[in-house]
This record gives sequence, structure tokens and C-alpha cells, in this order.
Amino acid sequence: MKHPVDAHVGKRIRHRRWMVGMTQQQLADKVGIKFQQIQKYETGMNRVSASRLWDISETLGVTIAFFFEGLQDAGAAPQVAGTDLMADKEALELVRSYYAIPEAQRRRLFDLARVLSDAA
Repeated sequence: MKHPVDAHVGKRIRHRRWMVGMTQQQLADKVGIKFQQIQKYETGMNRVSASRLWDISETLGVTIAFFFEGLQDAGAAPQVAGTDLMADKEALELVRSYYAIPEAQRRRLFDLARVLSDAA
């Protein structure tokens, strides 16, 4: 049975890996394991050891604390109308595209989205 903490850490690994545009195989190669192990970590089926989490955090360019952010919240991941945004590829692709936009234009886009959502 999956432990909720392992599932949360796995979702955060998948989220960050996807945000940096890395495949499971690429991450596995960089930390010296098989991609199937990354799959098991991301689903929460296998617990990530402290040393392996350290290697993954170094490879993905985040602190270890990143993998535990939001854990104390009841939902453990951002939710909109019952949808897990961490698992929604469209939402993740939107965020990745958003951060690829230069900062000045990104700010204007953010302001436009806020106005549109307030009007909806």
C-alpha cells in the first residue's frame, strides 16, 4: 500500500521532471538507476531513500524541501474542482509555456488572465 508521503514526493518528482523537460530515462541516467525505478518513485509505489532524493534534487535543480512542499495541506496538491493540477499535463504545459515568455510580457499576460477570470 502506498504511503501518502511517498505518493506526494513522487508527484513532486514527476512535476519537476516534466517542468524541466526531462524524460524518465534522462533522469534515471543522471542519477544512475533504471527508468523503471523512476516510474515507481513517481507513482509512490517505491519509497525514495534520502541519498537518492538528494541526487534527484541536485539533478532537477531544486532543494529537497521542494518535494515536501504542500504536504501539510489536506489535499497535498493544488486542486481545482477535484482535479489534481500536478497530474494535469495541460496545466503543466501551460505553466512551462508561461515561464518561457519574457518577464514583461508574462506580467501583462498574468494581468489579462486575472481580468478574464474575474469576469467569468
